[in-house]
Amino acid sequence: MSSQFSTTGAENGSQPRYAAIKAHIRAQIESGEWPAHFRVPSENQLAQDFNVSRMTARRALSELTDEGVLIRSQGLGTFVAEPVPAGSLLEVRNIADEVAARGHSYSNRILKLEQTTASTEVAVALGLTEGSAVFHSIIVHLDNGLPIQFEERYTNPTLVPEYLQQDFSTATPNEYLTRVAPLTEVDTTVEAIGADDTVGSALEIQPGTACLQIWRRTKSSAGTVSFARLVHPGNRYRLGAQLRF
Repeated sequence: MSSQFSTTGAENGSQPRYAAIKAHIRAQIESGEWPAHFRVPSENQLAQDFNVSRMTARRALSELTDEGVLIRSQGLGTFVAEPVPAGSLLEVRNIADEVAARGHSYSNRILKLEQTTASTEVAVALGLTEGSAVFHSIIVHLDNGLPIQFEERYTNPTLVPEYLQQDFSTATPNEYLTRVAPLTEVDTTVEAIGADDTVGSALEIQPGTACLQIWRRTKSSAGTVSFARLVHPGNRYRLGAQLRF
C-alpha cells in the first residue's frame, strides 16, 4: 500500500504531505468505503503508507478530528464520525426535530428561565423601551447526550405572557413560540466566534474553541416575538442553504 501513495502530490510538492493524507481519508469516507464508526488506520500505518513521519500522520488525524470528521478514542483508535448535524439558513427548524430526523435522542439542559430587564441591545431588537420586563432563557440542546447548541433567548412578554410557565424539557422554545405566535418574518446573522467561559462550560468545550454563532430575531403578525443567540461548536454543526430559480 505504501507504493500506492509514494508518488502522490505529497511527494512532488504540490500539496503538504499531511494534506494528502487528509484528502485520502476524506475520499474514502465520501465514497462510502469508510462508513461512520469505521476504524481508520493508525498513525504508524499512515506514516508507513504515505512514507512520512508519524508526526505528519498525527497532524492529519488531529486536524480531521478538530474538523469533526474523525473521533479519537483513547486506547481504542480513531474512527469515522457520524455526519455533522446541519441546519438551514433559509428556514427556522426545531432543533429537537433535527435530532430526531437523524434517528438520535434529543434532550436538553435548562440553565436559566427568568424575568429580567431589557438591556439597550435587547430592547432595540424586541422593539421595547430600555429597562422593560423581558423573559430570559438559557438552554443547552443535546444530540445523543452531546451538547450541540447553546441557546440564549429574550422573549417579549406582551406577546407570549405564559413563556416562563412552559416545560421546555418536553417542548423547545422554538416549538412553543411557533405554535402560539406563528412566524411571519425572521432576521438571521451568522458569525464565527471563540467560545467564552460560559459557552465553553455549557457545551463542554475549551474556551476559545471555534464556534458558529447565530443571532436570530423572530416576528409574528403582532410584533417581534424573540431575540436569540444560538452557539454551536464548529466541529459539531454546519449550516447550509439551497436556492432554486
